[in-house]
Amino acid sequence: MYANHKELTLRGIILGALITVIFTASNVYLGLKVGLTFASSIPAAVISMAVLKFAKDSNILENNIVQTQASAAGTLSSIIFVLPALLMLGYWTGFPFWQTTILCIAGGILGVIFTIPLRYAMVVNSDLPYPEGVAAAEILRAGEQDTSDDTPAQSDASTGAKDIVIGGALSGIVAFLTGGLRVLADSAGYWFKAGSAITQLPMGFSLALLGAGYLVGVAGGIAILLGIIIAWGAAVPMLTSMTPQPSDVEMSAFAMKIWKENVRFIGAGTIGVAAIWTLLTLMKPMIEGLKISMQALKGGNSSNLSRMDQDLSPKAMIGWTVVMTLLLAVSFYQFVADASLPAGLAWLLVLVCTAVTFIIGFLVAAACGYMAGLVGSSSSPISGIGIISIVVISLILLLVGNAYPQLLTTGDGKFVTALALFCGSAVLCVATISNDNLQDLKTGYLVKATPWRQQVALMIGVVVGALVISPILELLYKAYGFTGALPRPDMDASQALGAPQATLMTTIAKGIFAHNLNWDFILIGVLIGAVLIVADTLLRKTSAGKYSLPVLAVGMGIYLPPTINMPIFIGSVLAWWIKNRITKNSAAAQRERNLKLAERKGTLFAAGLIVGESLIGVIMAFIIAASVTTGGSDAPLALKLTNWDNIAQWLGLLAFVLAIVILSRRVLSSAKTSA
Repeated sequence: MYANHKELTLRGIILGALITVIFTASNVYLGLKVGLTFASSIPAAVISMAVLKFAKDSNILENNIVQTQASAAGTLSSIIFVLPALLMLGYWTGFPFWQTTILCIAGGILGVIFTIPLRYAMVVNSDLPYPEGVAAAEILRAGEQDTSDDTPAQSDASTGAKDIVIGGALSGIVAFLTGGLRVLADSAGYWFKAGSAITQLPMGFSLALLGAGYLVGVAGGIAILLGIIIAWGAAVPMLTSMTPQPSDVEMSAFAMKIWKENVRFIGAGTIGVAAIWTLLTLMKPMIEGLKISMQALKGGNSSNLSRMDQDLSPKAMIGWTVVMTLLLAVSFYQFVADASLPAGLAWLLVLVCTAVTFIIGFLVAAACGYMAGLVGSSSSPISGIGIISIVVISLILLLVGNAYPQLLTTGDGKFVTALALFCGSAVLCVATISNDNLQDLKTGYLVKATPWRQQVALMIGVVVGALVISPILELLYKAYGFTGALPRPDMDASQALGAPQATLMTTIAKGIFAHNLNWDFILIGVLIGAVLIVADTLLRKTSAGKYSLPVLAVGMGIYLPPTINMPIFIGSVLAWWIKNRITKNSAAAQRERNLKLAERKGTLFAAGLIVGESLIGVIMAFIIAASVTTGGSDAPLALKLTNWDNIAQWLGLLAFVLAIVILSRRVLSSAKTSA
């Protein structure tokens, strides 16, 4: 089947590259703003079907290659969880193009290579669900159906693309009114005090976060809500009641200071222990995956394998591995050379960082692939792996520094911290693409694609994504700045991108080298995480896996600002409510079909909400950067309205509610139409 279909075509590569650029920009912006990225495979598949239907001889395998290539946008952009930390540290003043690009290319392609030997064990001969991979395959199959079927190919693809466009237009308009004209507020909060204890009732109005919550699912949403309650219902009120409030500091500013300097470390501890527990639970499949990797490299590919069993050859894999490892070494050499260290120490650091990146990347590749198969690429605790990597790398470099004290004092002590963060960025590139590759290969396996062509397509996606990450980061930094790193002193700090994971990575790395990490609150978070892990384990056992409490999401609920967490929670509850309503109102014969149609439409509309707001953020960055360059304002389109704050908050709430209504009606109508 499909033996004569074209797969890796020039038009598909060009289309995949365009989608990769757009979704990379969206993911970088979203990740810097709230610490989340979205999987780009499903919307890329829909866009590909809608565009290539006008081309001659387009087919399911060609569309699959496009989504495989574009999936790199949703994963490689996760490097922003660490890399901006170099600016927050004050070591970089921008993003060097070649250093950043080479790092992303080398790490990303190694991520592809490391997971290829796992394909048979984890994709072909495995019962892992691969939720996003299966969903992408279902969408591709729907687009391939005959026009005589109930859901004709052209209308199915066109309708899916329409959902993305409508969602994108809606969130884009709201984002322009919020971040451009600034006539809508992006959040609101009601602060109150009981005795000397302070807390708040928060709300955020971001439609991108509403869409992200819709994709997260109700279990993740409830876990995030629990994190909010721990932070703002317990920790902040308790600490503010124990700490005298300065007379010249407002209530809200005082409470936020307590949260930033203390409570966030509780979230960091919870995130860290959740990530470690995940890796421990995956130890057995990870060891099995390593064994399979070694066996595959020894055995080689047989020339008589069928098309659907052909991976890149072991010789090609070894060649790519050697070249990418050398590229990593070049990237580290460029970084170390700027510090003017003695030649012997400089080369030692290059060798140590290259070896550490290779070994840790190889070890986490199987774990990341397994996590992607278990919970999907979007829900995998990649940031947790980043935290563990930073801790391990920092401790290794600290040992080197104890042997060579000059290392710890170079650049006022900033260099060794920056090197740990730079090395951690490389590990994260390996981890994220490892996480993505097996998900794509599952989609390909279901639609009977050729594995080696998918692997080549993902490498192309890595290169395209790597080429645009540095310019996008540079643009966003100059336009908005990051929390703790503003390029100009006169900038509006309230508009800075939070980059929450990068902030956390900076704090951890600095604390390890300075021996002043806030361990008390981190250990409290570890204890909370351990208790929640036990609760999650018991919940899964007693409910036969029906219910769960994702501990990593609880940690994010504590760590992220509540105005970011609340719309995510609302989006997850909205998805749950829609699903229950369709289940209740559908006839038994149509229930499963209606749920699938609703899930697909909701997923695409939610992806549109994310893409629309993110792209407007990037476009506004161009406008702001141009204005600042010519001596203008960093809010060039803002309408200067007096006494508008309360009105802006009510309008922001109204737009948020309107988006909920539109999303609900559109998804529910798909079920009614098919009934």
